[in-house]
Amino acid sequence: MKSRCIVICTKEEVLSKVKEENVEFIMLQFTDIFGILKNTAITVEELEKAFKGELMFDGSSIDGFARVEESDMYLFPDPATFAILPWSPEKDKTGRLMCDVYRTNDEPFEGCPRGILKRVLKEAADMGYIVNIGPEGEFFLFHTDERNRPVFDIHDEAGYFDLSPTDKGEKARREMVLALKKMGFRIEASHHEVAPSQHEIDFQYDEALKNADNFITFKHVVRNIAHQHGLYATFMPKPLAGENGSAMHCHQSLFRNGKNAFYDRDSENQLSQTALQYIAGVLQHAPAIAAIGNPTVNSYKRLEPGYEAPVNIAWSTFNRSALIRVPAARGSSTRMELRSPDATCNPYLLFAVMIKAGIDGIKNGLEPPEPLDFNVYDMSAEQREKAQVGILPRNLREALEALENDTLICEALGDHMVSRFLSIKYNEWQEYGSEVHPWEIARYFKKY
Repeated sequence: MKSRCIVICTKEEVLSKVKEENVEFIMLQFTDIFGILKNTAITVEELEKAFKGELMFDGSSIDGFARVEESDMYLFPDPATFAILPWSPEKDKTGRLMCDVYRTNDEPFEGCPRGILKRVLKEAADMGYIVNIGPEGEFFLFHTDERNRPVFDIHDEAGYFDLSPTDKGEKARREMVLALKKMGFRIEASHHEVAPSQHEIDFQYDEALKNADNFITFKHVVRNIAHQHGLYATFMPKPLAGENGSAMHCHQSLFRNGKNAFYDRDSENQLSQTALQYIAGVLQHAPAIAAIGNPTVNSYKRLEPGYEAPVNIAWSTFNRSALIRVPAARGSSTRMELRSPDATCNPYLLFAVMIKAGIDGIKNGLEPPEPLDFNVYDMSAEQREKAQVGILPRNLREALEALENDTLICEALGDHMVSRFLSIKYNEWQEYGSEVHPWEIARYFKKY
């Protein structure tokens, strides 16, 4: 399968569409280093100015961007990302454009997450590859109070693939799907997930940059539609103890000359040498990738045995307990699935480090260990050592240390991003360690 063509791809087409649809406002969007969506709204009269890169903002006010003395930055909209927000009023519609961030010297800002992904994709393109990625989107729905503020009260008690009325989120989820379709998404499936009040919406894989943009948009749409239903959507990985957490499984493949480079009809498991080398590269750098793909304290409460989340660095042709799974589909659908990431990550950075690790495996001819097609959770320490199975970081600090010591992943991110990310995240870990948590009060206050 080939990626869909982008209908709108030029400035002129955007301007024409804006006029045709009577759009009044344009949201210029980008993310901070943590993947939090940022925005400045302009009227359509300012759109030409925006396309010329003449709209300035204060980079020092964005997490991880710039110091006060170097704060002036510019947004350059990507016309291929134009979409109309489905919930905007009919009389004064609002469109959106994803943007790249530039410095005042007309050079791309080295800390722009979207720009970082584009640099890695160019490296893959120079090798002849188009990278396709399909992220899965899982989230929880919680109630809100009379002032529409989120409260820690789940919306239903349904389970995997349950229907209404047990699945109370079905109506909201259906409207999320319809809104996403209006914005150009091709939705493959949506359903209630394993945990109470947990949901999943899957959209079709596409080229990596487009689907990084899409995942940011997906979260924005889900939250807005949930809000309209008096609900709060959270992508927090593990809000409920004792239940499955929310993941962002990432399906990946490389295409070359219009064909899936991961498929080899005549090889074992019908996986090409390219696929095996790519898998080996991701496995080798998995601990450092965890810092980007699982960037919060809460992320590591999801990554524990018994909840369909990986803890060991292994791969399999079907086993969901492994870090990397190769789904059964072959031919043009041949792909690998990295099962560790969660949606608190910045998808631009996650895609960048996954791809960098994978193509490094190809460049260096790495070979993965044998696939493990049994429950990895049940392996002893001796069995893991014999099978060359490593362990993912057990907490955020271990992941940050792995990132700090991984030259390749640091190279993919660049010095600016690495220094800002590590500084802020180490502080986050220290704050968590010094906080007194309710569990400690319940456990120790009366006992001692």
